[in-house]
Amino acid sequence: MNFDKLKFGQTIGIIGGGQLGKMMAQSAQKMGFRVIVLDPDPDCPCQYVAHQFIEAAYDDIEALNQLGELSDVITYEFENIAAEQLKHLVEAYNVPQGSQAIQLLQDRLTEKQSLQDAGAHVVPFEQVTSQQDLEQVIQNLGYPFMIKTRFGGYDGKGQILVRSEAELEEATQLVMREECVAEQFLELHQEVSLTVTVGQNQQTVFFPLQENEHRDQILFKTIVPARSNQEKRARQEVEKIINAIHFIGTFTVEFFIDQNQNLYVNEIAPRPHNSGHYSIEACDYSQFDTHILAVTGQQLPTQIELLKPAVMMNLLGKDLDLLEDVFHEHPEWHIHIYGKHERKASRKMGHMTILTHNVEQTEQRMLETFEGRG
Repeated sequence: MNFDKLKFGQTIGIIGGGQLGKMMAQSAQKMGFRVIVLDPDPDCPCQYVAHQFIEAAYDDIEALNQLGELSDVITYEFENIAAEQLKHLVEAYNVPQGSQAIQLLQDRLTEKQSLQDAGAHVVPFEQVTSQQDLEQVIQNLGYPFMIKTRFGGYDGKGQILVRSEAELEEATQLVMREECVAEQFLELHQEVSLTVTVGQNQQTVFFPLQENEHRDQILFKTIVPARSNQEKRARQEVEKIINAIHFIGTFTVEFFIDQNQNLYVNEIAPRPHNSGHYSIEACDYSQFDTHILAVTGQQLPTQIELLKPAVMMNLLGKDLDLLEDVFHEHPEWHIHIYGKHERKASRKMGHMTILTHNVEQTEQRMLETFEGRG
């Protein structure tokens, strides 16, 4: 796909003003672009680094048209944009990312069906709309299994692990309220992710395979490069996905590796991702840099160089409560505070990246720091 390259001083419109929008804007500004952000929160982090701010709901078509008229290209920082409004924007304005990926990935069932159709290796799943379907899941998948809502889930929301009949009631109640997807539960060896940027003419550049640990369904830490031999296989899976689904810009594919070293595609985030934040310090291009290059029609680098191995830790509200008095003692910690107005215990408030030649030692020290003060 070819589209006009933006020139210095032209304007990028960003839908969503959270931390991802903020970091996109920072990359865009250093390249000489103007930034306009649309977000309903008057205190959103991105508005303080944007040239212009539109305070409006994401489904406010008048405000979206205003963003379109003021922007030379539009991008987004999250996937919960109403499909109808996004389709309108794609038809009326320059939105290189298009609407296909968003429409597919907003719905867990459609996402999994699309991945399966692309030939990607996915965890066995079943559609669940009734108690009868749930009984069929027990027969086909067996215990334990995961029940996930089709729409709106992130950071573990809308998910229930069902280990036995004793835990079936909560899942039944969820299915009675919303359409769901059931997935076979895997005994995991490892979780990894691969951040990728696709530019014009399907030019593709891969970041290193990332090793992730989640706690309470929220990303806790990322280690790069991943201590895994699955990078080649992960790239092959991503190439299947790119051939089937339209992407422009940066996106991340999350994978499960089970105890038998089988690699499964879990889900796709069609925009820069938490597990790629280390790239700001640890790579010669960050995931936000390559995203801006892609959506503005520039040439991508032929490859991403990891300058130094890294450990990235999320900073939740409870971590800031415990650690903010010691940040100044550690110049080796690259601290990013997002600027969210309200601090909550489990809300992502920032992240920190440590560059290191001894990942195991650094990881251990950071675990002691976080857990020793918890």
